[in-house]
Amino acid sequence: MKLEEKVRAVESLFETLSEELDVFQAQAGFSCAVGCGKCCEKPGIQASPLEFLPWAFQCFLSGKAEETLAQLNTSTLEICHLYKTLSLESGLGRCSSYHERGLVCRLFGYAAQRDKLGKLQLVSCKILKGQSVAFQKTSVAINEELAVPVFSDYYLQLAQIDFSLGRKIIPINKAMKVALEEVLQYYSYRPFPINWKRTA
Repeated sequence: MKLEEKVRAVESLFETLSEELDVFQAQAGFSCAVGCGKCCEKPGIQASPLEFLPWAFQCFLSGKAEETLAQLNTSTLEICHLYKTLSLESGLGRCSSYHERGLVCRLFGYAAQRDKLGKLQLVSCKILKGQSVAFQKTSVAINEELAVPVFSDYYLQLAQIDFSLGRKIIPINKAMKVALEEVLQYYSYRPFPINWKRTA
């Protein structure tokens, strides 16, 4: 599969998830506070290189892939490279590449994982769990009739696009680095993709 096809396949998966999340969030009754970036400030978040392939591809199209790779190679930050603090107050920030954010970023807060008994449990932060009435009702409903995105289901679909890049789970900044290297290596002996336009 060509790299552009992988990018489109990952983006298609993201679109499917977005539709499922829209339905779930409309029924869940709890939501993230505007401007909250607490989950992004957590060190040690892990992801796969494949879920950041669309982001890496956009970096390449805009001519910023080498520069961004150099930044990642020299950075010692343990929080996501894409997270930008908006205030001196902890927890206020935004993603600098929200449209191309990874799968883990899209799932966290509004998706579930299965426990050892197969029961679904929402993977959320303390702030969302603090919206106790709505959160508790939703936690019960997902094991009855309410459809919810499931982490393992989406990561399985991701791995079907590219098993090697999709199944490798590593620190988020390293995942971005590998994704950038994948794109740069792919185009090192190939022409610029003529069906795509540079974004900058």
